[in-house]
Amino acid sequence: MTYRLFLAGLAMTLSLAGCATKPGGDASLKTGYAAEEPQHRPLKAHDRVEMEPTKWAGAELETRETDAWSGPHHLAGRTLEVSSLRDLKLANKEVILTFDDGPAPGKTERILSTLDKFGVKATFMMVGEMAEAHPATARKVFDDGDTIGSHTFRHPDLDKMSFDMAMAEIAKGENAVSKVIGTDVSFFRFPYLADSKRLREAVSARDLVIMDVDIDSKDYFNTTPAAVVTRTMDQLQHRGHGIILMHDIHSRTATMLPTLLSRLESGGYKVVTLKFHRGSAPASNLVAQADLKMTR
Repeated sequence: MTYRLFLAGLAMTLSLAGCATKPGGDASLKTGYAAEEPQHRPLKAHDRVEMEPTKWAGAELETRETDAWSGPHHLAGRTLEVSSLRDLKLANKEVILTFDDGPAPGKTERILSTLDKFGVKATFMMVGEMAEAHPATARKVFDDGDTIGSHTFRHPDLDKMSFDMAMAEIAKGENAVSKVIGTDVSFFRFPYLADSKRLREAVSARDLVIMDVDIDSKDYFNTTPAAVVTRTMDQLQHRGHGIILMHDIHSRTATMLPTLLSRLESGGYKVVTLKFHRGSAPASNLVAQADLKMTR
């Protein structure tokens, strides 16, 4: 049984490898794709180091650890309680870290270890199938004090399903994750960020906070960890604050995270911890349109 669960988890991980956005013609975050960047071979002990930073930056990220990673750190910001994304007001230099599509044994634990070293928490948007296949990893995320949301059961494109089928998929994913961690989940993100006004209203009526995205790390492309850091920081420096999308199913994400957090810290950013607070507003008013939301 354990071996079958391993194979099932591996198949799901592979199927989710490019899940963040779907192909499209516009330049919005919902459909944006980045060109592949050149690969950098990690340096061996006696390899010659190129003197041009553009040639060694990628290898450096993959091989070098810095004393800054061990602390002490001052990256942790405030805890923000929300009942909808309408309540989510980030100041300049504030970010929320989010990881989709897991849990993925090995990779998720590496990410949790890095978060702990820097003293910050993230929000993990779990796929129901993955949580069921890897319950111990899902519970570790919960036990570590990170926030957990749902991301449907199978990660389908809800745009291509009937309304009833889409809502059944959302409910099944929510219930699966809740059962594994032993408590309600109150955050939800649409796979591929493929939503509709009707679906958003229905999801909000379930007292779920819809997690949009401001900064897409595009860590699902086959680029170097250094490229993921550069892309993320470039977007963040342009925008100033926001919700960062990453995925805990990719090794490159676990590899690049210490450097990303170090860059955030040296840049004066603060990582906000997100928590759910059940509000008294009518469900019809919970359609989350954050002031941060990107053009769709």
